[in-house]
Amino acid sequence: MAGISTSSSNTRTGTFDPNQNFTAPLIIVTLLFFMWGFITCMNDILIPKLQNVFDLKNWQAMLIQSAFFGAYFFISLSYFLVSITSGDPINKIGYKNGIIVGLVVAAIGCTLFFPAAEYNSYLFFLGALFILASGITILQIAANPYVAILGKPETSSSRLNLTQAFNSLGTTVAPIIGGALIFAAAAESAVSSSDTVKVPYLGLAGALILIAVMIKVAKLPKVVNEDKIEKSAGALKYPHLVLGVICIFMYVGGEVAIGSTLVKFFGLPNIAGLEEKEASIYLSFFWGGAMIGRFFGAVALAKFENNLHRLLIMAAIAAATFLVVFSVTNLELATISFGMVLLNVAMFFMGRFIPGRTLGLFAVAVMVLLLMTIYLEGQVAMWSAIGIGLFNSIMFPTIFTLAIAGLGSHTSQGSSLLVMAIVGGAIIPPLQGYVADITSIQFSFVVPLACYAYIVYYGFIGSKMKLPKEELINDSKPVLEPEGTLV
Repeated sequence: MAGISTSSSNTRTGTFDPNQNFTAPLIIVTLLFFMWGFITCMNDILIPKLQNVFDLKNWQAMLIQSAFFGAYFFISLSYFLVSITSGDPINKIGYKNGIIVGLVVAAIGCTLFFPAAEYNSYLFFLGALFILASGITILQIAANPYVAILGKPETSSSRLNLTQAFNSLGTTVAPIIGGALIFAAAAESAVSSSDTVKVPYLGLAGALILIAVMIKVAKLPKVVNEDKIEKSAGALKYPHLVLGVICIFMYVGGEVAIGSTLVKFFGLPNIAGLEEKEASIYLSFFWGGAMIGRFFGAVALAKFENNLHRLLIMAAIAAATFLVVFSVTNLELATISFGMVLLNVAMFFMGRFIPGRTLGLFAVAVMVLLLMTIYLEGQVAMWSAIGIGLFNSIMFPTIFTLAIAGLGSHTSQGSSLLVMAIVGGAIIPPLQGYVADITSIQFSFVVPLACYAYIVYYGFIGSKMKLPKEELINDSKPVLEPEGTLV
């Protein structure tokens, strides 16, 4: 990768070698992805909990997501403006220090849940969520490009899918753990109170501080951009990045809106009629599908000598999925899950392991599942909604790596723009909540349906990399090959 060098405490700074073994630092950074996945999915438990405590309408409860994902916009916008006026901050302080700052800020936000519960103030909760998400935003800006950089450019999508799989592991276990801690404790109390959120979030604050200490003492490679740090909005010259920013907005908005609505959706009499605690367990299937799909994505978008090896590994993951689901549910649900997994694998092969093409096909699959969710009832509608998670799986990491391809010294700035676009998670869910209030919860899924229509466009057309004219004149080469066949 041109213009990038790396060093650690036992290596000297020199030319970046993409063939270097980065397994150890990637394992440490993967822990970050798990934590922010866990924290983000806890919002899906907070929404029905605080909606009951404060007697909120659907759109008011969705302000939880607005406060959380709104921070992504304001913090990323601030980062972008600073990069224009003073140069890219990550290039100055380094990825490691940026990650530590993000962890500390997120821990402060978690700690503020205690006084928010003491005062029993919804606005206080929203403020605490904003600060918590501010820390997660800084982590996103630093960690996503860090993972993309550490290794061969052509396998960056595979690496980011692998780390995002552990992000999805966090979103999978969060509904189970969060639901047990918050809903079960509430059931034991005769009074509806926000006190049950204190212990979970104080525990998260302690975990974040512990990880910050671990990263501080860890020997992580120091990635340095040796290109001149420009004080400009150079990243905006890349059309595939600008279209990718819109795509991240649509994807995160659609995914968060769906996840935020599922507990209520599963409780509808014509769907499953589940209580909140039981519904939160099925919510984990939605996020678990995203985890499994990202493991598939890590394999599918990696380089193999032939497709047989790839297929054998994916078959092993599919078999393991069947056994795990069967062990915790029953044969019928395990069979349904296995069928969806096989369809997921088939679509990777249909996409010929080309990131953009595969993204477009997965978005088409989600649109079909959303239509089934809207117009069908009972178990079919319920499992159609759950299956969306499996096809959401590769979208964020694939959109991200396609969008930052070829940005060179503008990579961190482009990353901040993409993270800014996560504000879609603040805007789309309240919009779906409003549609649910004036129509029905089931019909409100038409809102994310429109979001995925744009993702289809970006996957097939908008993600094709177009370099600025001056770079074409200078015969500059892209850092990544977003449309290269990775077989």
